[in-house]
Amino acid sequence: MPKTRQRPKTGSTAPESAPEIVEILRKVRKIELRTRGLVRESFGGEYHSRFKGEGIDFEDFREYQPGDEVRSIDWNVTARMRRPYVKKFTEEREMTVFLCIDVSASGNYGSLGPSKREMMAEVAALLAFSALQNKDKVGLVLFTDEVELYLPPRKGTAHALRLIREVLHHEPAGHRTSLDATVHLLKNAVRRRSLVFLLSDFLFREDLGNELRVVNRKHDLVAIQVSDPAELALPAVGYVRLEDPETGRQVEINTSNPRVRAAYLAEAKKWQAEIDRQFKKLSIDKLSLRTDEEYVPVLHSFFKRRGRRETV
Repeated sequence: MPKTRQRPKTGSTAPESAPEIVEILRKVRKIELRTRGLVRESFGGEYHSRFKGEGIDFEDFREYQPGDEVRSIDWNVTARMRRPYVKKFTEEREMTVFLCIDVSASGNYGSLGPSKREMMAEVAALLAFSALQNKDKVGLVLFTDEVELYLPPRKGTAHALRLIREVLHHEPAGHRTSLDATVHLLKNAVRRRSLVFLLSDFLFREDLGNELRVVNRKHDLVAIQVSDPAELALPAVGYVRLEDPETGRQVEINTSNPRVRAAYLAEAKKWQAEIDRQFKKLSIDKLSLRTDEEYVPVLHSFFKRRGRRETV
């Protein structure tokens, strides 16, 4: 288990007031109702068919039949029953699902409506309820440049609601983003092969590196990038002061200048192309969501694309 930030037991954050608790519960309930509806309508079945458990479970013994593999004969049972018996197996359907979610400072940004973190919470809820419907266990990892919170995989609605609440309301100790600690956890602490959803805006300059490739070989890794439209193209609104929420660095620019907007757009496209190139090089499934667009069609398309690939 990687070293996590040790937060003081008292005095680190102010206690929640009654109105704050009510607002948190309202948001959790709203997300629960919306995502449960989506799971019932379509996503539960798609999830079940696209992501299957690993391995097989022993079920029972049965008499040997012509055509059975000789290697499947259980000689102890055969000796007791005085006729050949073979082991009968069934596919193991249960999976362990991990939701690894970036809670660094850049996730709090939302230019038009929901913040990136709020969208991540809703997508995570959809995936969690889909997994629970499939009788899978779900675990949570919240990270910045360290692992901020680790919740072991469990089943049940109460556990899923806690996951949503933590994604929405956890106060991280760190502000910056790095995958190092999370990759270390997935490589060394999560022993059973799992389905891992990695949700982040990926607003960092570090190379994803071969360590992520190792994680993808050990687990089934799916990257979900959540972006805000203002991060991709500047609106023409005159002079504005931009601040990097993870470093605090500020710069003032004139967004009414077409050359400034063009330079910003070119840099954003270059950065995005590099992120996409790295994930493709590592053979990791990646899908992109935007806070100003509905995420349901993107997820549907991803499930269908994955289904076609697995049937080839």
